[in-house]
Amino acid sequence: MAQFVATFHTHLAALRSCRAVQKAGDAGARMAPVPRSLSSSCGTCLFYQGEDPLVPLMDRDLEAVYRTEGKGYVLVHEAAE
Repeated sequence: MAQFVATFHTHLAALRSCRAVQKAGDAGARMAPVPRSLSSSCGTCLFYQGEDPLVPLMDRDLEAVYRTEGKGYVLVHEAAE
């Protein structure tokens, strides 16, 4: 199972997405400050695990989804502007 980080344009979008991922079965999904190596409009991100990035569960104010690899991050989905 892969580890993912989702960034958002608003704190509310992060909260809504966290609740959706938790409801879908990842009780360990959690909100946290965005890692320094990533950028985010609101400064809040969502850490979660899954077989795929779970993009359909994310709020419409999603900014991007990254997969963690070692000590870094790989972009797997960037929301359209």
